[in-house]
Amino acid sequence: MTSIVVLVLALAAVGSGGIFARVALDGAGPLAVAAWRLIIASLALAGPGLLRPVRVETRDRARLALAGVALAVHFALWIGSIEYVSVVTSTLLVSTTPVWTGLYGAITGVDRPPRSFWGWLSAGGAGVWLVVRSDRTPVPAAGHEVLGWLMALGGAMAIGAYFLIVRPIRSRLDARAVVTWTYPAAAATMILALAVSHQPAWGFTRAAWLGIVGMALIPQLLGHTGLNVSLRHFSASTISFSTLSEPAIAAVLAVIFLHDPLTLGQVAGGVALILALAMVLRGESRQTAPVASP
Repeated sequence: MTSIVVLVLALAAVGSGGIFARVALDGAGPLAVAAWRLIIASLALAGPGLLRPVRVETRDRARLALAGVALAVHFALWIGSIEYVSVVTSTLLVSTTPVWTGLYGAITGVDRPPRSFWGWLSAGGAGVWLVVRSDRTPVPAAGHEVLGWLMALGGAMAIGAYFLIVRPIRSRLDARAVVTWTYPAAAATMILALAVSHQPAWGFTRAAWLGIVGMALIPQLLGHTGLNVSLRHFSASTISFSTLSEPAIAAVLAVIFLHDPLTLGQVAGGVALILALAMVLRGESRQTAPVASP
């Protein structure tokens, strides 16, 4: 039960990312937003790391560095997509991760999802479709929707790759060790991308900085760290499936903070998503023996 609570709280934190991103993008470029988000999160982990150093074997360092690159690609593409499509639509497409991790598992046999997974994925997908089909939020940059869709889908594939890369070593590394290595690797990747792109790295508005700091503290440190903790208790397919709840969370937060309209279809879709997610988590918790928390 505790593992499910951790996952739900992590999803709520991650679901707020679109709101912070929209605020940050009003005064900063997408690569700069992604870079500073990861830099601030990495610095927040530096203090505890000095007091209690994290030991990681050499064989795991390359894997964690690669996972950090995948994480950077995820943030760069997803945050960039919010410039071209609404927060809800972008969050929907970046939440298609279970399609890619499930296909990978089915093809390779690694972390293969159970048969029931596909049924509940279909039910959850129907809920997602209702959420986005009922979206009445104006598009930020008309005429570039396809680019925004492709960027969000690319972000979904990247975070799916991250889950699959990290999952095999979660049995011997706790969440603190994983994020202490992957966040700086992702930050270094984004700094390089920012330098190559020549996007401004500072001089942002106060609101943009508040959005960036909010992304670093809540979706990043609380949300993504919580998802890393959950990888010890649930499969990569289930964790990625659980991200299907993010469009519903983003829609509710958009109503509260961005004053975007929330339709009956979005409410119905959100309920369908939560029910499908609950059934998947219930099924896996019955099949998986409890593991000590990190």
